[in-house]
Amino acid sequence: MARAVAALREEIALRREHGAHYRYTGYVLRPDTAAQNGAAGPATWTVRAEAPGDAAAVRDIHLAAFPTAEEADLVDALRGDADAWIPGLSLVVQAPDGALVGHVLFTRCHVDGHPALALAPCAVLPAHQRRGAGTSAIRAGLAAARARGENLVLVLGHADYYPRFGFAPASRWGIRPPFEVPDEAMMGLALDPTRPVPSGVIAYPAAFGV
Repeated sequence: MARAVAALREEIALRREHGAHYRYTGYVLRPDTAAQNGAAGPATWTVRAEAPGDAAAVRDIHLAAFPTAEEADLVDALRGDADAWIPGLSLVVQAPDGALVGHVLFTRCHVDGHPALALAPCAVLPAHQRRGAGTSAIRAGLAAARARGENLVLVLGHADYYPRFGFAPASRWGIRPPFEVPDEAMMGLALDPTRPVPSGVIAYPAAFGV
């Protein structure tokens, strides 16, 4: 998590300097040549809950999407944590041919002792990025969380991406992570705005190492 936070800070600085023609791929910020030169348009994706036989494919997705095994190892560790893992909130994205191309995970965290969800990690195979697979996975995951009666979802991410799902700086609720990060990068979403939202420091599952 500490390395991810450092990488996020670096990317935020680069985005501020260079603008929108940069995108995040793992921990490396590269020119968005797909946006500049034209890439394949949106595809039709199927998003479903992870099944028992999907673990190896999910690991392969994270290994391909990130430069190290850190995210893949995190998913495996969270899968083995009965207090963090929530059946139905690990979702995979299927291409039209049935191949798994993306994954998003929501696990149990807490704010001042109250249950919340941590959205992390989210990955798409490089060949299928920027075609809506990640967006489809996140929207489906939020819908599944809402159907389960969850409310607060937290994500450490990019302020130019997650607001499209309704996320806003978590500081508006007095929520903060247990590490230093730019205010706009720590975001929250109340799935039911009529319910109270706790304030305080986020307690992540042990696998996050914070």
